[in-house]
Amino acid sequence: MSEVRVRFPPSPTGYLHIGSARTALYNWLFARKHGGKLILRIEDTDIERSTQASIDGILDGMKWLGIDWDEGPYYQSQFKDEHVAAANKLLEEGNAYKCFCTKEELDAKREAARVAKSDYGYDGTCRALTPDEVAEKENAGLPYVVRFKVPEGDGVASFEDSVYGKVEKPLRDLEDFVIVRSDGSPLYMLSNVVDDIRDRITHVIRGADGLGNTPRQTLLYHALGAKQPIFAHMPLTLDHQKAKISKRKHGEIVAVHFYKEHGFIPWALCNFLVLLGWSPGDDTEIFSREELIEAFSLERINRSNSIFNYKKDDPKFFTDPKALSINAHYLRTMDIEVIAEMAAEVLKGEGIWDEAYAGEKRQWYLDTVELIRTRFHTLTDFAGAGRAYFAEDYEVEERAIKKNIAKHPDLEKYLPQLADKLAELPDFEHDTVEEALRTFCEALGVKSGIVINGMRTCVTGRLAGPSMFEALGFLGQDRVVARLRGSGKLFS
Repeated sequence: MSEVRVRFPPSPTGYLHIGSARTALYNWLFARKHGGKLILRIEDTDIERSTQASIDGILDGMKWLGIDWDEGPYYQSQFKDEHVAAANKLLEEGNAYKCFCTKEELDAKREAARVAKSDYGYDGTCRALTPDEVAEKENAGLPYVVRFKVPEGDGVASFEDSVYGKVEKPLRDLEDFVIVRSDGSPLYMLSNVVDDIRDRITHVIRGADGLGNTPRQTLLYHALGAKQPIFAHMPLTLDHQKAKISKRKHGEIVAVHFYKEHGFIPWALCNFLVLLGWSPGDDTEIFSREELIEAFSLERINRSNSIFNYKKDDPKFFTDPKALSINAHYLRTMDIEVIAEMAAEVLKGEGIWDEAYAGEKRQWYLDTVELIRTRFHTLTDFAGAGRAYFAEDYEVEERAIKKNIAKHPDLEKYLPQLADKLAELPDFEHDTVEEALRTFCEALGVKSGIVINGMRTCVTGRLAGPSMFEALGFLGQDRVVARLRGSGKLFS
């Protein structure tokens, strides 16, 4: 295989959403596997909708995901002269023509086709204009678009797709399509092909919604004297209602920055995204970068659409459960120093970071992160479910109060009494604390589980968590005693 050159050409009309991120990831994986190049090309020809903020969001999102590019970013608008030149070449060589049909005329024909219940396609009215007739209309100042002249006959526009196999479209089913607007601006159909030729793109890896354009584009490659690239069309990503995910319908739940803000680990999100439409051929779901680069191939891209099962209204499982499961796996298994640094950014953002965690309390901080990360799904859990380890302004779960506190009103007097017993301990080690608590419960004739669960809710704010006696050791004697003495607020 000659040098592989692929491209990611996002339109800067909003944030980077997970569908586009998946496209970028597939291209990146393919380039890295074959020692090729990924070209980043910003298709910013939609002047009204393209914004610098969107461009920055795309670049930031890719950098956060770790999807680096080898060339660019190029901006499609910078190459308008090349696109116009290509259109002129097609005109000069008889592969395109100027169409003077007005919008009103075309609308009337479209309406007639609707009434007749037939498919509408441009009928080639201006295709047969003589050079003199074209000159006359131009001299009269009539506006025109440039249409590509689809070859006549019983032939087909065809291409070999790495996912769908051989795809053919009868030429008679293709109308002469517009490649330049009446204002002189080239359309995406032409610009995209010209850019791919200039950038020497060998493989076009994009969504299956681009399949409809591909037969037309193969005609453009041929007419421009260029070899068409190898195509691979990925399945669409749908929501749980089988609707295509989109920024307009789904909002920020499908935005890459949403996952960054909600505590996802970058590679964990990549690991999830690659499985939306690609399979390794077995049940493997967790891949390192190196493993995924080695395993990835266009042939293993699925034809069937993938489902993104987000749960927007669930405060815990706000997105696809598999995405959370994969993120939790990385949270549990990545090097503790790496996770500790990621957690530190979350704590700093919440204003509960203590510089001592980077100094004299570093080991305590690392050990605490190690203790509590096993039950977390996202990095934000360190400042949510794990907040009690780092701050006093932690929230107590309502369900924990209902189960561990409200059902046992005697705890209102037991917990402060227990605080007094624990305050007397000469050391606050696991075995010492456990012995003191069980002796306390035995003397009262109350089940130790009731007191332990009540104490957990009071000192950590949670219904469940790591071993209670381990947790007490990390929280420390002073904090545990103070929180138990202040437990009265849980009963009000």
